[in-house]
Amino acid sequence: MKITLLPSAVSASGIVPNQYLTTFLVNDRLAIDAGSLGLYLSPQDQAAVRHVFVSHSHLDHWASLPIFLVNVFDLAPTCPTLYASEDVLDMLRRDVFNGRVWPNFLEMSHEGRPFVKVQVIESGKAIDLEGLHITPVAVNHVVPTLGFILEDATSAVVIASDTAATTEIWQRAERVAKLKAVFLEATLPNNMAELAGVTRHLTPAGLIGEMRKLTRQPNFYAVHLSARNRDEVIAELRSHGLSNLHIAEFGKTYEF
Repeated sequence: MKITLLPSAVSASGIVPNQYLTTFLVNDRLAIDAGSLGLYLSPQDQAAVRHVFVSHSHLDHWASLPIFLVNVFDLAPTCPTLYASEDVLDMLRRDVFNGRVWPNFLEMSHEGRPFVKVQVIESGKAIDLEGLHITPVAVNHVVPTLGFILEDATSAVVIASDTAATTEIWQRAERVAKLKAVFLEATLPNNMAELAGVTRHLTPAGLIGEMRKLTRQPNFYAVHLSARNRDEVIAELRSHGLSNLHIAEFGKTYEF
């Protein structure tokens, strides 16, 4: 399984090491979240992505979805499919694809070709596609949010999305013998734990607490680090000296 955390920003000298938006590219065919998907390389490259899962309604997880749908229209034999909960789809219909902010691509077609297909997903109800078994699992955020357990024939990966301390996704992951990696947020430094609690995000201390909920210890990759506090969060994570705790690198393809 190949997982790439897409960059959020680039400069003349290369990728900017800050995460402003969230997209995980899986096997070049599937995206978990669409924060930066529509800004990724060329429209032809984006058109390889056939499936887009949106974890929750916050802007940084879907911001470039409208751009992506414009970019890839008519570049593949069929349109992409959008997978999201009823809560997320309601937000997208009311607040984004409403004919004011953006045309209603969720319902529109052009010359008989739809812009996107829509499929509702629910916590605990797995989907099989592109050689992957994907289980959405509700996590603990300020809006309804789904993390994901992705499995293929030889490996499994957790992409937990935005969450404070949570339980079910670790209970399910504990039962997956081939678990190789977890991508987990560490948004704010430890001295901002009160704000992290209000916004239901994790600090480095919180991330370590979630790690301990798994008996077997796969590799953990810290993501969603606040750009304003990135250096401080990294220092606090590294202070634990854990060989299986890494800072996820933008644009790097991890293979499991």
